[in-house]
Amino acid sequence: MSNHKLHIRDEGTGRPLVMIHGWSCPGVFFRGQMEALTPHARCIVPDLPGHGATGDRVPLSIESAADALHAYLADQGLRDIVLCGWSMGALVAYSLIERHGPERVASVVAVDMSPRVLNGEDWRNGSLNGLTAELNTHVLEGMVADWSRLPGRIAMRLFAEGVATDPELQAFASTEIAKADPSLLKPMWASLTDQDFRPLLKDFPVPLHLAAGLRSQLYGPGVHRWHEQNVPCFHLHGFENSGHAPHLEEPERFNELLAGLLT
Repeated sequence: MSNHKLHIRDEGTGRPLVMIHGWSCPGVFFRGQMEALTPHARCIVPDLPGHGATGDRVPLSIESAADALHAYLADQGLRDIVLCGWSMGALVAYSLIERHGPERVASVVAVDMSPRVLNGEDWRNGSLNGLTAELNTHVLEGMVADWSRLPGRIAMRLFAEGVATDPELQAFASTEIAKADPSLLKPMWASLTDQDFRPLLKDFPVPLHLAAGLRSQLYGPGVHRWHEQNVPCFHLHGFENSGHAPHLEEPERFNELLAGLLT
């Protein structure tokens, strides 16, 4: 069966490492991990629906992304997987486990993510910019029309607050994000912000590692504490010089984390 609709980079041999990207930031954002880890692992990096070379070939939702990725992993007969999800990618990883069970997955690495992005009366650990359901309707309404101004802003918020970002890294992020089609990103953002994986994480069936940027502009210490207090087998890995993208900002240490889980 070779008719999988997700565009997937599948390189290297060894234990499977699946790396799932964030919103507006396709699989190429894991290029450093692919280069470093393919000698030691089978690295599998999809472009999610609405992103990269996948485009609109798959329905534009977190659930569809999880189903399509699981179909590929099942077709390949893969088990004992280290599943790494950055931002939105963590939600896809959670959805995959919720919808298809944990049997193929050995452990999950969530990269700087909250189980629920929107803030509300019962949840203050969503996005640090105070995003609520009401505010999110305005974000969605303006996304396509405002897109020309957004890639640079999105790229800036990926990186550590109060630390000078490598200009080449900043330019790479802005350029790649600007390639996206906002009409495809919009439904993915709607699906992302509709998710609430708190119930799943409170009974999470595999070890969960949170790689948290301690200078993140998106998620703060409250998210880390919530995981420590609620997730059964939880490990916090704080990246002191990183924001929302420790795999880009501190790649050597991040790659060491993944390599350690693989071995």
